[in-house]
Amino acid sequence: MSLFLEFHVIQNFAPSNLNRDDTGAPKDALFGGHRRARVSSQCTKRTIRLGFKEHQLLPPQNCGVRTLKLRDLLVERLCARPADEAAMKVEAVLSAAGLKFKDDGNTEYLLFLGDGEVSALASMIDASWDEVVVSAEKKSKKDAKAGAAGNLGKKAKALLDGGKAVDVALFGRMLADMPAVNQHAACQVAHAISTHRVEREFDYFTAVDDRGDEDSAGAGMIGQVEFNSATFYRFAVLDLNKLLGNLQDDRELALAAVHAFTLALARAIPTGKQNSFAAHNPPEFVGVCLRHAAPMNLANAFEKPVAPRRDESITEQSVRAMAAYKDKLEAVYGSHEDQWLALDLSGQWPTGSGAATKSLQELADAVQAVATKALTEKG
Repeated sequence: MSLFLEFHVIQNFAPSNLNRDDTGAPKDALFGGHRRARVSSQCTKRTIRLGFKEHQLLPPQNCGVRTLKLRDLLVERLCARPADEAAMKVEAVLSAAGLKFKDDGNTEYLLFLGDGEVSALASMIDASWDEVVVSAEKKSKKDAKAGAAGNLGKKAKALLDGGKAVDVALFGRMLADMPAVNQHAACQVAHAISTHRVEREFDYFTAVDDRGDEDSAGAGMIGQVEFNSATFYRFAVLDLNKLLGNLQDDRELALAAVHAFTLALARAIPTGKQNSFAAHNPPEFVGVCLRHAAPMNLANAFEKPVAPRRDESITEQSVRAMAAYKDKLEAVYGSHEDQWLALDLSGQWPTGSGAATKSLQELADAVQAVATKALTEKG
């Protein structure tokens, strides 16, 4: 039985530059023939991952790390061993497992590993210390790989099982050199787009030299920053069955992940240029739907952009437009088993559209309860 948790968020941001492109301008996109503000899915996922740690929503052992410096990370865990020797032995074992290293000791691409995987690798290398023979004079990758004794490479690869890291289970990973340890994501995150059309604005700024000469009349620095202000529609969907499988059928951890994800998603505010704009604006609406057929992204509610009005905010109009589009879509594609929960500060979500909650914590508790029941009924 398919079980999807959909997350629908309406969030208005004050003037800001939350997620920049290669020119430093706020990211945008064409949608419905109109220019929209955009925050990339990658940006949102990283903010959620950081939120797990910042707000201590998950134990450290159930979080992952994305890094090029796996060798250095393992050397830190092997602190009782000589650092130079540990570095060579770590690289020897991981090379035998199939990973490739650059001359500076970094891996060729970013690795996404659970804390449990890193700990298991360190323990295995420490326990097999004398089996890994590496020439102190010949440190080439070929020599290192040849010096890795026995089946240590296979053992290392076998330890890369996700390590019950929730963020790895949610967002997946791909290791080009070791496809056997790839993990398909349990969560999909859409690019957030504004519900209305936007125009870029420019902030021309100057900076004064506090110790400038008396005859210096000009500024010590001038420049400009692009920014915008937008009400975003954000969407993410979580496959409960896939999440449970990725977490090695640990039901308690999967339900804790659902609770943590609900909190982290709602609190996810990108950090781009926040020292300049301080756009710390939480969502006005967070809706969660347990879907039994197929996920439904409601972005097309805004294919025709919301237009500003004097008597009503764009946020209020956006929530109402999304609710109307939800009803139209569900009449055709929905299931009678679908179940909505909502945290609505706009006052525009229909009272008959699922259970209303009064706080984010209450919403997260309710989502976890719904997921618990769904997984229990699944068997």
